[in-house]
Amino acid sequence: MAQAMRRNNSASLLATDGKPHPLQDTLMAVTLVLGSIAFITAMFHSLHLLSSWTGLLGILTGAYGQFISVTTRERFLLIVGLGASAIGFFLGMAHGGLFGGVLG
Repeated sequence: MAQAMRRNNSASLLATDGKPHPLQDTLMAVTLVLGSIAFITAMFHSLHLLSSWTGLLGILTGAYGQFISVTTRERFLLIVGLGASAIGFFLGMAHGGLFGGVLG
């Protein structure tokens, strides 16, 4: 009865298809890092340049990552990174924007 105890991995949220996806995994990691930087620095008014630019880059890399993603794990973590990037971007824009205080 060993076959009756076989585990079904397809129900797991973080299941993969067993194949390597280096480009998708790299975009996923970059989006998560940029999103966390943008989200954390958005809490400080003086860091609006960093939060708005990292948020914008995180949104762009996350959007392209979503376009070419293959597995549910990649899509889930890309959405988390995209959300953090968007919040950081919008708060950075509210605190001064992409060029606030640098130009003019």
